[in-house]
Amino acid sequence: MAVESAVERLFNFSAGPAAIPLSVLQQAQSDLLSLPGCGASVMEISHRSPQFGAVMEDAEQRLRRLLGMPDDYRVLFLQGGSRLQFSMVPMNLLGADRTANYLLTGAWGKNALSEAVKVGPTKVVWDGASTNYDRLPERDDVVVDDDAAYLHVTSNETIQGVQFQEDLDWGTVPVVSDMSSDFLSRPVDVSRYGLIYACAQKNAGLSGLTVVIIREDLLQRSQESLPGYLNYRSHVEANSLWNTPPTFGIYLFGLVAKWLEEEIGGLAAMQTQNQHQAQRLYDAVDASEGFYQGHAQPASRSLMNVTFRLPNDELQSQFLAEAAEHRLDALKGHRSVGGIRASIYNAMTDAGVDALRDFMNDFRSRNATA
Repeated sequence: MAVESAVERLFNFSAGPAAIPLSVLQQAQSDLLSLPGCGASVMEISHRSPQFGAVMEDAEQRLRRLLGMPDDYRVLFLQGGSRLQFSMVPMNLLGADRTANYLLTGAWGKNALSEAVKVGPTKVVWDGASTNYDRLPERDDVVVDDDAAYLHVTSNETIQGVQFQEDLDWGTVPVVSDMSSDFLSRPVDVSRYGLIYACAQKNAGLSGLTVVIIREDLLQRSQESLPGYLNYRSHVEANSLWNTPPTFGIYLFGLVAKWLEEEIGGLAAMQTQNQHQAQRLYDAVDASEGFYQGHAQPASRSLMNVTFRLPNDELQSQFLAEAAEHRLDALKGHRSVGGIRASIYNAMTDAGVDALRDFMNDFRSRNATA
């Protein structure tokens, strides 16, 4: 059954919820009725049981090893997605006498800012809106306040397809990074960040789980006046069990972390695979003599979301229809940018990337002079 299902699977280029490694799905399928040693599904056992405690501990320890995480950082398994974090971050870190700095490189950074302004003072230190967020700033373009409560960045913008390829560091100003769409796709120096958050459904598992990594000293900023669920300290003190956590999402996250450790060989190996896959698609764009026009400037291109347009809307519609016939799924770009978006997160296979590249080349050869 598993082999037959694998044969029937599409090449899934969805921006999220996204593809999950086949071996992870097969392991989850095997465990679905009864987690080994439990006599029940992981979806049925208590979140306070020793069995689930072992699942969550394994997931956290694998995450810590993958990232080489310092001991003074705490890991939280939460709900609410990044949109809840857009509010929780300023509620916990901003304070009454400070200003939060926001670096806007695309739609998700703008969404984060729209929630932060409801909480307290904010300042935009760079905004790429003038060129529809097709590039990242140079370091000298960004002037961060020395006394800023934090600097918020989005490491990868799924809609525009731009990505920071290196870790950011602004000295004593804590960097808060929304890594939802490139979390665990490359090595990260956690010590350069005050807080990292990521919803899991791009690279790390299921929608419904949000991972937060926070430096311990920043927990002192969380005020007792905050509602319980919105207070990071509530979750730290309860070891992510302040309420019933997304148990199946945590279980699957642990399987993905195991896959990264034991099958891929760690985040450096994952990054290399992602670089090679993205390069094959960008090479097809660059060699197309303008038939495919990338949205992001080359120096800012994302390894996760390859965005490009065709000469006209009619050809784009034809491209999508024919791609679907080749089992190349979910390639339509976001409405704010249009065109095509190929999301090639960690679980995308070389076969999927090669199939899309070959289709792109064939489609161009048949339509470039149309």
